[in-house]
Amino acid sequence: MRFFILAMASLALAACATGATDKTNTYGAELNRLEAECTARQGILIATGTQSGFPARDHACRITGGASRIPQN
Repeated sequence: MRFFILAMASLALAACATGATDKTNTYGAELNRLEAECTARQGILIATGTQSGFPARDHACRITGGASRIPQN
């Protein structure tokens, strides 16, 4: 009986360890998308100091030009 339980546990662990191997780097892809959007808005992407695993939470777009409410006559 112990052998059966140990065998089932090892099979379950092996199934979890292999998982889907065709996943793309979603964090990197999302970070690249955020950087492109930020650059299009004349800003730079800066780190917020958090490490949540979500690029939108870990980075902010600091607008560096053209975002003033003062008229630029």
